[in-house]
Amino acid sequence: MSGTILALALGFAQVALGLAGGLAVLTILRGPRAQDRVLGLDTFYVTGMLLFLVTGLRSGSLFFFEAACVIGVTGFVATVALAKFLLRGEVIE
Repeated sequence: MSGTILALALGFAQVALGLAGGLAVLTILRGPRAQDRVLGLDTFYVTGMLLFLVTGLRSGSLFFFEAACVIGVTGFVATVALAKFLLRGEVIE
């Protein structure tokens, strides 16, 4: 019984995260300002990372957890670099 509930919850989480990722892509494409696009990109990588984590929970493979860690680190660095670029106009001083 609890295995069925867990499978349904993980499936629902995957669908919800997929929908959130699609809406983040829509924000990236239609954002009126560059700051909105950066926030959409930040949301997209977080939802992608969470989607990998939920898929890893569902499949039991460690590959998805390692990929989620890589996505988290690269997404954070990209967000910081884009924020610095929007603030000062250059990344490396």
